Amino acid sequence: MREAIFFALIVVAGTAGELCISRAMKETGEVHDFRPLAILKVVLRAMRVKWTWIGVGLMTIAFFSLLGVLSFENVSLVVPVTALSYVVGAFGGMFFLGERVNHRRWLGILLVCVGVTLVVMGKR
Repeated sequence: MREAIFFALIVVAGTAGELCISRAMKETGEVHDFRPLAILKVVLRAMRVKWTWIGVGLMTIAFFSLLGVLSFENVSLVVPVTALSYVVGAFGGMFFLGERVNHRRWLGILLVCVGVTLVVMGKR
């Protein structure tokens, strides 16, 4: 049961954090100039967007959950299971960011799910 909680936190909080950061960067604007001062200005603008901080908080939860699960599970199980974030990311991109996910991406996500299922079944 604790494994499922940790995995859910890693996948959901981590992906939700990435979605929030993506939304923050869309509000901040595209980076066109890669000189250090220009990048610093973009970073400072991004730090004023609430989605940046929500995303960082969620990704922090995911990171410490990853540390927790790695303390008692093999990395050969943990890393493949965290690939379920592709599924959550696709749905989050569709519903939270309004992105369009084509059939090829869904097929790829299905293949990832099959792979995760095989890895989890191999644990038993």
